Amino acid sequence: MKPLRYFLLTLGIIIIDQVVKLLVHFNMAMGSAGEISVFGNWFKLHYILNRGMAFGLRFGFEYGKLSLTIFRLLAMIVIGYILYYLSKKNYHAGLLWSVAAILGGAIGNLIDSIFYGVLLDNAPYDVITPWFHGQVIDMIYLDFWEGYVADWIPFWGGKKVALWPIFNIADVAIFIGVFTILIFQKRFIARSK
Repeated sequence: MKPLRYFLLTLGIIIIDQVVKLLVHFNMAMGSAGEISVFGNWFKLHYILNRGMAFGLRFGFEYGKLSLTIFRLLAMIVIGYILYYLSKKNYHAGLLWSVAAILGGAIGNLIDSIFYGVLLDNAPYDVITPWFHGQVIDMIYLDFWEGYVADWIPFWGGKKVALWPIFNIADVAIFIGVFTILIFQKRFIARSK
């Protein structure tokens, strides 16, 4: 019974993430045209599709997205097993809640990658199959700063850059889970021993 409560958090994150993504997909126009201001000019809903991973990075070869999706699937299975194992060994509850949040976020984005290419027809036109090539729906935009970066700065020099990327609920869950583990790792491990 004990591991079940952590998996319920995972399930809750998946449901909230998918409901928000589908609401955005079916009710917002993509890009700046459909942008909705939530709090002033700095917190907006802005519908985009992310073809790759965090920050829009991609593997630059033909089977890059397929490799990424398979890696995500394997990572999700490993994280799920780790959560089950740690809960059976009575690790600190804070660690278990954090891992459950990471798992929920990972599954939320994995659903987009596996199924949305077919169900929402959002796979890029040049892929071999829409299965495992779906694009992740992102919508939360924190617009703190946008401008041009000096030419001498590597990678981003001379480009227009936004300070914060556009992300989704699954990304927030992963960030909170990882951040919590990093901040409280000594407490989580000390009490677990």
